[in-house]
Amino acid sequence: MKEKINCVIVHGCPDNEEDLSYNKHWIPWIERELTSRNISVETPSMPKPWIPNYEDFKKEFEKYNVNENSVLVGHSCGCAFLVRWLGEFEKRVKKLILVAPWKLPYREDGSDKEFYSYEISSKVKDQVGEIIIFTSDNEVKDGKKSSEILHKALGGKRIELENKGHYTLGDMGKEEFPELLETILSS
Repeated sequence: MKEKINCVIVHGCPDNEEDLSYNKHWIPWIERELTSRNISVETPSMPKPWIPNYEDFKKEFEKYNVNENSVLVGHSCGCAFLVRWLGEFEKRVKKLILVAPWKLPYREDGSDKEFYSYEISSKVKDQVGEIIIFTSDNEVKDGKKSSEILHKALGGKRIELENKGHYTLGDMGKEEFPELLETILSS
């Protein structure tokens, strides 16, 4: 009997503590869609994402079941976390889906340098059944550069959609993200 997939979605990092949209955008919609199909979905709230700390994210993330039937989805800084975590723990997973991935420190105070500045393990691409990277034609320059860095290191399939920006609610204009749903559900 084929094991059911489970999905863990890691949200992005806001610029400041007042921006509480980091775990919104398309995440509640995709969670409802997957749950309605009897797929287990976890959407952990990462601690203080406005000052991302890898060790704190790791401690929270490891509360969730990740196995060979897992689909891991990251948004923005969540992508950088998942790639680093997979490289460190050498877990096998079904899919890794990176949505508007971010890999470059950008905060003027340098508080995010440690979070983003790590070498991508070459083992990650062998641990994952399928790697998909979503980007947009109107993503900002450093977002495009981040996508290129991760694609070069990991390979996989790149999907560039039109007018999705950084895949936030403000950029997309809606919370529905059917392309992601289809990608999670496809074998």
